[in-house]
Amino acid sequence: MSTILAFDCAVSGQGVAIVRDGISLASLFEEGRDQAARLLPAIAAALAKVRVSKADLDLVAVTIGPGSFTGVRVGLSAARGLAVGLGLPLAGIATTAVLQAQAPASDRLVVAAIDTKLGDWFCAIGDDPAPFATTAENLAARLAGQRCLIVGKDVEPLVRTLQSAGIDASEREGPPDPVVLGRLAGETGVEAWAARNRTEGLPRPLYLRGVNITLPNGARRTVE
Repeated sequence: MSTILAFDCAVSGQGVAIVRDGISLASLFEEGRDQAARLLPAIAAALAKVRVSKADLDLVAVTIGPGSFTGVRVGLSAARGLAVGLGLPLAGIATTAVLQAQAPASDRLVVAAIDTKLGDWFCAIGDDPAPFATTAENLAARLAGQRCLIVGKDVEPLVRTLQSAGIDASEREGPPDPVVLGRLAGETGVEAWAARNRTEGLPRPLYLRGVNITLPNGARRTVE
């Protein structure tokens, strides 16, 4: 049996789960910011709730982005620290892959969508795992003539825009599920992640653009 600690901070709030052989032992989600202060206490609470010690863990899994620059950084930093400190492999999985895996069985094309808060969206479409940044209008052009299921948190505005462009789009609302993250990591296998860590190093963040900063004069700029 493998016991996996999985957590996500990449989109909004934070989610933590303990997953053993694909079965959720504990799962919690908290809205709000300040993940840097709240993540480790939430992990400790999840472990204590199901009486799993850190020594019982076989793998740490985390979303690597795309998403909030700060959220991705906080989640991956915590995951790296735990993995190194406990001597465990670290699984890094794209946020969009977790969202797509949450979609129910359907004949609709599954589109993972994450609001960048900058007027566009990070998306991944169907079987293509590569996420990309796009405006709602450009996504509508790309999806023309297809029945789509948009999966993600606060995706209603995107769905409305697609529908107004004539796209047959529906939605499945919700943040990345840490239980799904744990299951995806478990499907690859603990030894496979360990081998990947040895050959490729620990997972790195998946950023699709530079970070936006506010200058002392109030202007905004993107730093690559």
